[in-house]
Amino acid sequence: MAVYRVCVTTGPYLMAGTLDNISVTLVGTCGESPKQLLDRLGRDFAPGSVHKYKVRCSAELGELLLLRLHKERSAFFPKDSWYCSCLCVTAPDGTRSHFPCYQWIEGYCTIELRPGAAKTICQDSLPLLLDHRKRELQGRQECYRWKVYAPGFPGMIDISSFEEMETDKKFALTKMTPRADQGDSSGNRYLPGFPMKIDFPSLLHMEPNIRYSATKTASLLFNAIPASLGMKLRGLLDRKGSWKKLDDIRNIFWCHKTVISEYVTEHWCEDTFFGYQYLNGVNPVMLHCLSSLPSKLPVTNDMVAPLLGPDTCLQMELERGNVFLADYWILAEAPVHCLNGRPQYVAAPLCLLWLNPQGALVPLAIQLSQTPGPDSPIFLPTDSYWDWLLAKTWVRNSEFLVHENNTHFLCTHLLCEAFSVATLRQLPLCHPIYKLLLPHTRYTLQVNTIARATLLNPEGLVDKVTSVGRQGLLYLISTALAHFTYTDFCLPDSVRARGVLAIPNYRYRDDGLRIWAAIESFVSEIVGYYYPSDASVRQDSELQAWVGEIFAQAFLGRESSGFPRRLCTPGELVKFLTAIIFNCSAQHAAVNSGQHDFGAWMPNTPSSMRQPPPQTKGTATLKSYLDTLPEVNVTCNNLLLFWLVSQEPKDQRPLGTYPDKHFTEEAPRRSIAAFQNRLAQISREIRERNQGLELPYAYLDPPLIENSVSI
Repeated sequence: MAVYRVCVTTGPYLMAGTLDNISVTLVGTCGESPKQLLDRLGRDFAPGSVHKYKVRCSAELGELLLLRLHKERSAFFPKDSWYCSCLCVTAPDGTRSHFPCYQWIEGYCTIELRPGAAKTICQDSLPLLLDHRKRELQGRQECYRWKVYAPGFPGMIDISSFEEMETDKKFALTKMTPRADQGDSSGNRYLPGFPMKIDFPSLLHMEPNIRYSATKTASLLFNAIPASLGMKLRGLLDRKGSWKKLDDIRNIFWCHKTVISEYVTEHWCEDTFFGYQYLNGVNPVMLHCLSSLPSKLPVTNDMVAPLLGPDTCLQMELERGNVFLADYWILAEAPVHCLNGRPQYVAAPLCLLWLNPQGALVPLAIQLSQTPGPDSPIFLPTDSYWDWLLAKTWVRNSEFLVHENNTHFLCTHLLCEAFSVATLRQLPLCHPIYKLLLPHTRYTLQVNTIARATLLNPEGLVDKVTSVGRQGLLYLISTALAHFTYTDFCLPDSVRARGVLAIPNYRYRDDGLRIWAAIESFVSEIVGYYYPSDASVRQDSELQAWVGEIFAQAFLGRESSGFPRRLCTPGELVKFLTAIIFNCSAQHAAVNSGQHDFGAWMPNTPSSMRQPPPQTKGTATLKSYLDTLPEVNVTCNNLLLFWLVSQEPKDQRPLGTYPDKHFTEEAPRRSIAAFQNRLAQISREIRERNQGLELPYAYLDPPLIENSVSI
């Protein structure tokens, strides 16, 4: 008789426990155990519990290869879900085998787990294990299917492929959800005073491994309701028409001020702050260094001489690398939309900036279209106050549109969703790259599903607050993806290609490059451990299927993008993985976390413009300026969105945090510890630097970076 000791850990989450019967079967090289019910006095498998059991066999099983976990009905108890963290099996000779699970197990089923040591397909030779990999991926590919949301979009998850949850589970979730005050025939519900429509049926259909935790859902709702009710009670969400005066905008979020939002309110109209935002605002990827002016921007030296001063000229500054361009060409043909029954307007500006001798980046000239001519004047800092402020505000509106649609939603949310789906479909649980990337997929599919159900749907929030609406969003994302390159995706390559390596006080670049290097070092160690040669990369058929699917689904098979469709060396794999992890974590933090800080003062980030771009100078006034900015209700809806997406998740897992022990070998665990130490050092340096700054930059402070796109 051989006795194996099995230790089972249930996740510490709300509703993670189960009353169902749980049994195990151990499979080894010398046979398998009888199916053994795990049962002891008292309740088994409560949330956060760790229980030990004995499994008796007639003989020892040899090396353990698989653990079958059976979940079956228990008496009259209703079916429920169970979050199993991991199992540890101790053999009669004292050898321990860890079986990571870390997933919700729904309904009555049997799942097979492998020991925690990561294995590529090339490292498996036993038919049993090869067959297990194949069956696991077949099941995943049936569950996680691709869907085309719109032409030119990256592939997305098809939630219709998930089976509908049982009635009792729906009832349990409904009890935790605030009651809706109104709805429509499709089952969508509006939260009280909240402008976004929540598609609860779609969310309930989500496969359990990718839906929000109850904590995350509650956090989202409890952040939304007080803010929206406050504006509702003051009548702001229903008020149309122009703001009467600029100071009235201060009263929208009077109780949600931050140090940065207050700074923005005081300094938003200053040229130095306008330039600062290109470096350390929420869209710090627009600048390109110029060696000569493009023909579509005919700025002359005489125009800018008063700003440059007597000791230099425009040509000299171009040669010194001190002149930069932000080009919003993508907006030139963007569709326009109506808000409150009135047409809106869009510009496609060219903004020329200069790095002055004091090290400050300041705007030099602004042209509000891509075509120069009498109807497209070049606005200058020497123009009248309202002319120049209006021109800068048009640029800030263009910043909002490009940032929200492309820099933020496309390049982090949508692409990271495609990486997540490909990882779930093409890499088995035991694959080292699956173990590496899984923490960076947490909640991404769910938050994107919520976004599509509330923001992107017809008459959703995008249609309620932006000058381009949903149709413009579809156009901007498809156009941006058609021009997106691997260079854009990789921060070191991007800053080099844009010629911005030497700009001082570029915190996003400096902090981002340090975090990139830390991720790259960590990934290099993991890849080096599992892929010792070029052949080990080339021969991993699962890895090649994964990168091929990303190329086809995320980047639509476009060769000119420069993204790999096949990986041939460990170095290529390291770069690709580093870029994915960086964009799923640090890049998203950089372009998401400051939206409320920089957008709470609406004139700094208007979501729409109600008058056409000026075609002559000398006509702008305070009244015409206010009549161009978004109306009151549009402003409030947009600021509510900014507030929500800038909130720190209540169940945050910062970059470098791995509470789920998917890697069980000593070498990757050491690499994780070293990675955490590097990030801690970066954090200390950032916080020390920020103490001496008038306006601190903390969006890339590692403890504030979420491991995944989760909000």
